[in-house]
Amino acid sequence: MKRSELNNIMREAVAFIDKMNFKLPPFIFWSPEEWATKGKEYDEIRDNMLGWDITDFGSGDYDKVGLLMITIRNGNFNDPKYVKPYAEKLLIVKEEQITPYHFHWSKMEDIINRGGGNLLVQVYNSTPDEEFDMETPVTVNMDGYEFQVEPGAIVRVKPGESISLPSGLYHKFWGEKGTGMILLGEVSKVNDDRVDNRFHEPTGRFPDIEEDEPALYLLGNEYPEA
Repeated sequence: MKRSELNNIMREAVAFIDKMNFKLPPFIFWSPEEWATKGKEYDEIRDNMLGWDITDFGSGDYDKVGLLMITIRNGNFNDPKYVKPYAEKLLIVKEEQITPYHFHWSKMEDIINRGGGNLLVQVYNSTPDEEFDMETPVTVNMDGYEFQVEPGAIVRVKPGESISLPSGLYHKFWGEKGTGMILLGEVSKVNDDRVDNRFHEPTGRFPDIEEDEPALYLLGNEYPEA
């Protein structure tokens, strides 16, 4: 992805989040120059990759296959000094913009539709060899309501609703056409996308960046050391 594309995506996201009246922590808006002045007192942000996370999953077409995430808080799989057992993210999904099939070996998450359009989530159980389970029904929990759907069923999550996604559950999601951009919340166990994503098809998780202009804000994996 080009840095100019990332910058434009960030500007669009900030405007949408502001329109939705959701307030972000100050470090989200630090410039690269400001980051260069931050000492070790901000290592929790660095070590746990808080902040911006934008990917096209290697597709080369972010609007078709892509996702914007902002990690607001997180623990750490490997460093015991970070004791939080939970994480929180903000996600923005466009109409018909796909996040490909994947599951997490460790993380369980709730995806919450904070406002905007409808989210469509397609689900499969996984088999022991990490393929789609085409036979067994999927147990779904939405806001305390538990029910079963057929493998590959699509569940609609409207504004104000949420869906729980346990570890090992394949899920793919996108914004429903004609309903608008979506602001999602994610509340989960500790998150580390470097080691806890099992994509069904080969997928690039973090983009290679072509530096065609200066960065507006750094991504969570770009912070300079203190």
